[in-house]
Amino acid sequence: MRFIGGVIEKLQRHPKRVVFPEGTEPRVLQAARQFHSLRLGAPILLGERPRVKAAAERLNVSLEGIRIIHPPESDELDAFVQRFLLLRRSKGVQEPEARETMIKPNYFGAMMVAMHQADGLVSGTNEITGSVLRPLFQIIKVAPQTPTASSCMIMEVENSRFGEDGVLFMADCGVIPDPTVDQLADIAVATARLARHLLNVRPRVALLSYSTKGSATHPSIGRIQAATALAAQRARLKGLEAEFDGELQLDAALDVEIAQRKVPDSPVAGRANVLIYPDLNSGNIGSKLLRHVARAHAYGQILLGLDRPAADVSRGSNAHDILGVAAIVGVQAIDYHLLYPGAGTRLPGE
Repeated sequence: MRFIGGVIEKLQRHPKRVVFPEGTEPRVLQAARQFHSLRLGAPILLGERPRVKAAAERLNVSLEGIRIIHPPESDELDAFVQRFLLLRRSKGVQEPEARETMIKPNYFGAMMVAMHQADGLVSGTNEITGSVLRPLFQIIKVAPQTPTASSCMIMEVENSRFGEDGVLFMADCGVIPDPTVDQLADIAVATARLARHLLNVRPRVALLSYSTKGSATHPSIGRIQAATALAAQRARLKGLEAEFDGELQLDAALDVEIAQRKVPDSPVAGRANVLIYPDLNSGNIGSKLLRHVARAHAYGQILLGLDRPAADVSRGSNAHDILGVAAIVGVQAIDYHLLYPGAGTRLPGE
């Protein structure tokens, strides 16, 4: 709670509007209530008003200060349909299909963010990842000069000797199944940037493997080594002050005593606060293992590289997790251009 408490305090000084497409989901209703009660900004729920009200009544949750929008009845629907037609004209999309698509909550919510009618989006409590990502990639797209979109989990564990006072940034745990060297380097830099942005500390980035500094040989290890060097180079070019090291085993990345035995001269080993997984299998497994076995607070997936802030939460998230993710998305929106210069300056279809 130390980390998310600091995020909440910052957002209280700069409140934002966050849209939740799953407006009748009990966990989302509870998170939206807390979002407003904590003075973090204006939560926006998508859904039929009678159904949202009925769900809130069953939970004894007040809807005061919470905006409810039913996409088919929205005054903005026609404008959103026209914008979507501009975006998808090369795909041969016609108006009836565009209208049918835009009344879907995830599409409508993505367009709200793209059109600056909301500052960020949080979805995924009842949706598979593709249902959340597809509208975002079609409508919001990636930020300028950003070749790779990915995601990260922010984990807060009880033992403060790990990571940064118990906080670990882990990527990619949700988007790219088998990243190339280029993509791994981009993921490492983007995650380091987010860690710097939220924690205001120097990121110490470990690119993980089953090998530490050549303790095993395999082509996959060479990929990690190449990505480490490329990430360090790209971070320097972007003016990001961060340390990168790899390939490192997880114990060497996190445990000071083991790091002293395996890689005593590493600027990262034993002190990593950012962990970059070699592929989506290991990233997803590792993050869920930490969440369920170590009972870590898990905030994510925070999407990296998009033109606007958004998150795809796990279907296993509780109301506290969703609130934390919404707060992180809101804080990103305060000065998103620092993460992605030029982001948020264009409208869909431009």
